[in-house]
Amino acid sequence: MDAKSPPKKAHERYYDEVEVGDEGITPEVTVTKEMIRVYADLTGDHTPVHVDEAFAKASHFGGIVAHGLFGLSLADGLKTRGSLQFPPGASLGWNWDFKLPIRAGDTIHVKYRVATMRETRKPGWGILSIVSDLINQNGEIVQTGEHKLMILKRPEA
Repeated sequence: MDAKSPPKKAHERYYDEVEVGDEGITPEVTVTKEMIRVYADLTGDHTPVHVDEAFAKASHFGGIVAHGLFGLSLADGLKTRGSLQFPPGASLGWNWDFKLPIRAGDTIHVKYRVATMRETRKPGWGILSIVSDLINQNGEIVQTGEHKLMILKRPEA
């Protein structure tokens, strides 16, 4: 990746325009059975608790639930429309916990904040640790974790 490109959009913030503690919030999305089914088809994970209504109702979940990684995928995607955004960079990894099931019909959003920042040896880049909570319509944290993200510094920095 070349630190000179791509140009950032007006609402995005470079590494040196961010501080520890900066927060963002995303729009909401309502999870549907169709979304869960499409994710199952996309990944090939057709575990019955995700796709078989009778099996899922008889399980300890009491109904269809989303894949854990579907929740992580939604959280990451929602942040691209959140109130704190960055120019395209590089994801360096996740540390992510599944706390509660995500059920069809749940409306979820993400609250996130910059937890740490550090310089890199690579000129023009810095690394952020973004701590995120995926929250349902009842205010319950269903998933939580940290994302390490390498982002551009201002070109003139």
